[in-house]
Amino acid sequence: MGLTKQPEHRVCIAENVAIDKATEDFRRLLNEQLQRTKGMNEDNKFREHRVDFTKLNKVIIGVIPGDGIGPVIADETVKVLNEVLKDELNEGKVEIRPIEGLTIENRIAVGESVPHDVLEKIKECHVLLKGPTETPKGGTDGGNMRSANVTLRAELDLFANVRPVQVPEKNIDWIFFRENTEGEYVLGSRGIDIPDLFSVDFKVISKAGTERIARTAMEYARANGKKKVAVVTKANIIKKCDGNFSKICHEIAEEFPELEVEDYYVDIMAAKMIDPSVQSNFQVFILPNLYGDILTDEAAQIQGGVGTAGSANIGSKYAMFEAIHGSAPRMIESGRGQYANPSSLIKAASMMLSHIGKSDAASKIEAVLDKSDSKWKSGVTAKEFGDWFCEMLSGE
Repeated sequence: MGLTKQPEHRVCIAENVAIDKATEDFRRLLNEQLQRTKGMNEDNKFREHRVDFTKLNKVIIGVIPGDGIGPVIADETVKVLNEVLKDELNEGKVEIRPIEGLTIENRIAVGESVPHDVLEKIKECHVLLKGPTETPKGGTDGGNMRSANVTLRAELDLFANVRPVQVPEKNIDWIFFRENTEGEYVLGSRGIDIPDLFSVDFKVISKAGTERIARTAMEYARANGKKKVAVVTKANIIKKCDGNFSKICHEIAEEFPELEVEDYYVDIMAAKMIDPSVQSNFQVFILPNLYGDILTDEAAQIQGGVGTAGSANIGSKYAMFEAIHGSAPRMIESGRGQYANPSSLIKAASMMLSHIGKSDAASKIEAVLDKSDSKWKSGVTAKEFGDWFCEMLSGE
C-alpha cells in the first residue's frame, strides 16, 4: 500500500512546488504593475508634453526595415519620402536615418526583444517609420521573447494606436483608438504553467491608462466634428478588466456631453462592422489592446485588405508609424518577397508626415494612393510600384 502511494505523493509535492513558484511569480508581477501604474501621469501627459515639430531645426525620421517583407516595402516607402521631402532633405530640415539591428536574428542572438543599443538609436529620433517585425511563437527558439512592438510601445510609452479606415462608396469613415500599452499584450509572455496540467495568462487594465486613451479619442472626436463613440469590450464576461475599461470611458465622457458614447461587445461589433445597414453609423472606436488589434484588421479587410492600412502609435514624446500587417515569411520562403505591396507602409508614412506638420506632403501621397488600386495588380513588383508612385508624385 505504502509503495503504491509514493508516486502520487511525489506528484503532489511537485504540484505544490509549482503552485508556490507560480504564486511568487504572480506577486512579483502584481508589484511590477503597481509600480507601473503609480508612475503613470494621470494628467494627460500626451497633451502636456507633445512635441511642437514646427519649432525643431531638424526632424529626425528613424526607419526600421524589420523582418520578412519589411525591408522590401521600407525601401520603396523611403523612396517615396525622398521624393516628397526632397526640398526639406536638401535644406537639412529633415533627416531620414536608417536604424539597423531590429531583426529576428539579432533579437534572438542577444536575447532581447529590442536590443539596448538599438533602443538608444531609436530614442535619438523624433518619429519612427517601422516595417513589420516577426515575433517568435511559443515552443520555438526565442519563443518566450516579447513582441518587439509591445516592447517599443512600453519603452516609448506609445499609448494610443490610431488606425483610420475609409471606404467612401460604403459611407465608412472610421477611426480606431486602441489602447496600446496594457491588456493581454503586456502580460501575454508572463503567464504561468503548471506542467502537464494547465496554463494561466494575464491581462491588465489601469485607471490611468484607460483615462488617457479615452480622453485622446474623445478630444479627437470633438476637434473633428464626430458625434458617435463606440466603447468596445467584453465586459459581460471579463468583468474586472473590461468592466472597468467601460466604466472609466463613461466617466471621461462626462467631460464631452455633446458626444453619444455607447457600449458594444466585441463579438457583436465584429458582426455589425460587416453589416451594410449599420456600417455608416459608426465613427470613433475606443478599444482595449487585443480587441483593437483584431477589429482593426477586420476593418482594414473591409477597406481592401491589411495591405492598404497604416497605423500610428502615439505617445507623449515619441511616435511610431507602421503597416498593420505582418512580415509575411511565406512570401519570402516562396521567393515572392519582391511582390509585396508597399501601400500600407506608404499610408503609414503619410500619417507620419501629418503628425510632424508636413500636411502638404501627406496630401500629395494620399492623392496618389487614391489612384493606386489600378496600378497595383498581380505581377507588379514593389520596386515597380515605388517607381510609379514617385513618377506620379513628381507630376503632381
